[in-house]
Amino acid sequence: MRWFNLGLRFVLELCAFAALAYGGWHVPGPTWVRILAAVALPVAGAVVWARWVAPKASHPIPDPLRLVPEWVVFGGATAALLLTGHFVLAGVLALLAAGNRWALHALRTGTGGDPA
Repeated sequence: MRWFNLGLRFVLELCAFAALAYGGWHVPGPTWVRILAAVALPVAGAVVWARWVAPKASHPIPDPLRLVPEWVVFGGATAALLLTGHFVLAGVLALLAAGNRWALHALRTGTGGDPA
């Protein structure tokens, strides 16, 4: 069960970055602004993730403070989906991300797969 939840978490991270790129592409403005936003938003999310949340983060934050950058990324992705009119996808992403985080906590598993 632990490995399933860790695999799901990885897929959800990729979905969050894709949602940020999609949201960036739908920013109003000229094409160059849309391209810039479509690249910058997921890169910013990836930097936040790599710095504080990833299993080999450069500056890992212990639980429960780790929830802050996690929800910045997942919340931003959910907001991007909401703002582009994908209400069901936004709800699914938010519920799966929250449920997955709860399952990892219940299994006493850290986000890197280590026992918490």
